[in-house]
Amino acid sequence: MIQEQLVNYSNVQLNRDENIILRNVNLTVNRGDFLYIIGKVGSGKSTLMKSMYAELPIEGGSARVFDYELGTIKHRLVPFLRRKIGIVFQDFQLLIDRTVEKNLEFVLRATGWKNKREIRDRINEVLVQVGMQNKTYKMPHELSGGEQQRVVIARALLNSPALILADEPTGNLDPETGSQIVSLLQQISENGTAVIMSTHNYSIVQAFPGKIMRCDNMELEEMHN
Repeated sequence: MIQEQLVNYSNVQLNRDENIILRNVNLTVNRGDFLYIIGKVGSGKSTLMKSMYAELPIEGGSARVFDYELGTIKHRLVPFLRRKIGIVFQDFQLLIDRTVEKNLEFVLRATGWKNKREIRDRINEVLVQVGMQNKTYKMPHELSGGEQQRVVIARALLNSPALILADEPTGNLDPETGSQIVSLLQQISENGTAVIMSTHNYSIVQAFPGKIMRCDNMELEEMHN
């Protein structure tokens, strides 16, 4: 069976403010992969992820995500690329002035959903998937950190992305809650969505095996368990 390639980086260089952050990046991610990007704070993990949704430019080499060449992607196509990617941030980034349901509805309406019933059904589907179906009317401040992160994952799933980027998703959580979040992300990958998760928490990597790449000394290298 030919695996569907979602991400293909070949000799990619990534800069920030003229400084080289990563060079010679070679990376392939297929549908359903679960990949850790590990490394110290400041080693380039977030830079690599931001390049995947065209937040940061490609300085050299060739980088493709889905059918988009990131080195030459037109500005008007960036929203279409991003619609195929679910992003999970460390600091949640929920809208604090509205309920869980309204947070998710905002994203669907912003990405072109109009039918009220379809919106309600889709919100319910993703909340069931992350075990938060009973919290639709809660405000973010009424939720624990782990519950907020589950809502963030639900938000990332709304448009059925083929790829989820989770940037230090356990960074603000206690170890037990963090483990539950990683377990949830692994279930999502087993259902066919590729997950790339950055972390500097090695105990999580050992508890939930996956493919591992490490950012170190401006290089991305494959690690072996």
